[in-house]
Amino acid sequence: MPRKVNRGVDYDEAYDSYDDYDYEDDNDYSVDSPAKVEEPQQKVKKLWSCSICTYDNEEGMSVCDICGVIRNPVAGDFKNSNKKTADSEGKCSGVSLLAKSLFGSLPHQTSQKAVVGQLQKDDLVMESRNDFHKSPSPDDMVSTRLQSSKLNTQGNVKPSTVAEDGNGAESVHSTMQRSEKSNKSKGKRGKQNASNSTDTAVNGNNFGKMSLSDKPGNSNALDSRKHKSTAEYHPDKWMLPDKANDTLTQLNLAIVGHVDSGKSTLSGRLLHLLGRITKKEMHKYEKDAKIQGKSSFAYAWALDESPEERERGITMNVAVAYFNSKKYHVVILDSPGHKDFVPNMISGATQADAAILVIDASNGAFEAGFDGSKGQTREHALLIRSFGVEQLIVAVNKMDVVGYSKDRFDLIVTQLGTFFRSCGFKESCILWIPLSAVENQNLVAAPSDARLLSWYRGPYLFDAIDSLQPPARDFAKPLLMPICDVTKSSSQGQVSVCGKLVAGALRSGLKVMVMPSGEVGTIKSLERDSQSSAVARAGDNVTINLQGIDLSNNVMPGGVVCHPDYPVAVARHLELKVRALEELAVPILNGSQVEFHIHHAQAAGKVAKILSILDPKSGKETKRSPRCLLSKQSAVIEVVLNTPVCVEEYSNCRALGRASLRAMGRTIAIGIVTRIIQ
Repeated sequence: MPRKVNRGVDYDEAYDSYDDYDYEDDNDYSVDSPAKVEEPQQKVKKLWSCSICTYDNEEGMSVCDICGVIRNPVAGDFKNSNKKTADSEGKCSGVSLLAKSLFGSLPHQTSQKAVVGQLQKDDLVMESRNDFHKSPSPDDMVSTRLQSSKLNTQGNVKPSTVAEDGNGAESVHSTMQRSEKSNKSKGKRGKQNASNSTDTAVNGNNFGKMSLSDKPGNSNALDSRKHKSTAEYHPDKWMLPDKANDTLTQLNLAIVGHVDSGKSTLSGRLLHLLGRITKKEMHKYEKDAKIQGKSSFAYAWALDESPEERERGITMNVAVAYFNSKKYHVVILDSPGHKDFVPNMISGATQADAAILVIDASNGAFEAGFDGSKGQTREHALLIRSFGVEQLIVAVNKMDVVGYSKDRFDLIVTQLGTFFRSCGFKESCILWIPLSAVENQNLVAAPSDARLLSWYRGPYLFDAIDSLQPPARDFAKPLLMPICDVTKSSSQGQVSVCGKLVAGALRSGLKVMVMPSGEVGTIKSLERDSQSSAVARAGDNVTINLQGIDLSNNVMPGGVVCHPDYPVAVARHLELKVRALEELAVPILNGSQVEFHIHHAQAAGKVAKILSILDPKSGKETKRSPRCLLSKQSAVIEVVLNTPVCVEEYSNCRALGRASLRAMGRTIAIGIVTRIIQ
């Protein structure tokens, strides 16, 4: 190992590893052992100084141990330089293990030209008379697999020779070897320069003719699939809506609220009044509910169809139903209210354009639902706001239980109004509707009860739905559809996925990509709102049947169907801007385990780092690298997930950029994805 001499070079950066140095005898030196004291003097060797970095190298080394520059040869020194192999050169220049394995067995080669300088990207500049050209490293040859052996010089082109030796390994004869032969037999240089290169293989890899003029990084073996900018996307005419045919705008309406507030009963009664449930079906529901001693659940059973839901008397999964108003084609997303099924509620409410928050006006029931530690009213309101829902209808249900009391209604409005403003809802976007689903008061017509009619002059529920503003749709953007549910048919070889189209459009025969698997399939057929359709556009809830997708692949809820040329990002290290909720029982620390939710995907992970605390009003940074995140604080954090998820930055796609963090069965923070850390 050469002696380390500092001559103005920072060797902490230039040479980080001293593992090759033999320190075994360092602890054996003692005063009583003169032989060992004299031993270092016996190891002193002649040194030569590098002309580039001025590093002192051993006399026997033909290349600088620091910068890799070849020692300037002297007359008659070519034979000594033959000792340098591709393996030793790679060791000095940081060559990869793959290059060493391929070139380490090659014959010793002789340098023809002296390296007199070094440019960026480790391109070695060699001097040959007055001409300069570049010589590639073994990594260049491995990565580029070039098909040309021409040197971009002023006309003195000398192709490299690739021949196969007796053992079947490839021998690379460069112009350096021909230079040595020319020294032995002068006058034959022209004949040697006319040698042809031959294409052979090393370990099964065809290199062809290698050009020494190509720079590193120009690999032809890179993945041809690249992310295109959405600004380059131009939709076809059929993807844009036809106002003449589409008279009704679709509105996805989430029904949320605390458990037992009457969400399913309200939805079932509304569907029955609008004719979406026939008298025969309603009679069956009433009969089945009476047999089980749950007569009041008859309307709820129109949506709670599973035996477990009917036995427990609660909604467990998101139920979907449809009806038409004067202005909208409304898709009802009846969400569960029990705290154990909040992940299901999140999956359904992420599709919402607007929401109906159902409140139980009964004495004690409203207080229980509004309780931060046990109730779900606060959590549901925060979640739907974090999903981008700005328009909210507050349906104060069960007003018949309190005798349609105006005082009770005003108390609920006052307490909830203050909380909604803290969540970011605007007062102009909130509608307050007192009603009774059981007695059919203020649902599809003005109330008939004199007690309610005496003080309330506002709209009824059906009218309030039509007063909502139509949502904006991204028809002109590339296809994006988060997968809500998956059904596989092994007999037909098809995969059926359903979800809400966030952007773009679909039709039969279109090729789509399913992420994160990256497989490309063809749409055989599609259904829009449970009916066969030829075209579906942004905002529609669709089910598509795909062909050409491997059934064994990991296609599941949380994936994304997207345009093949514009694949969605897949990552597990994200930067988020979050707000901690009021009900935060334990501060969020670096390393805190969380459950990450984004659209229909969920993954376990941890808070890798809390970067800064933000001012909640201005958004400016107030503190860097805090120890913890407390209730109501806003911060920028990094999250590392155990499994990757399909995600986009909020600035690029809002639907795929909104996230929430949960821990110990509660939502602890909501926020947006500000950066995808690759």
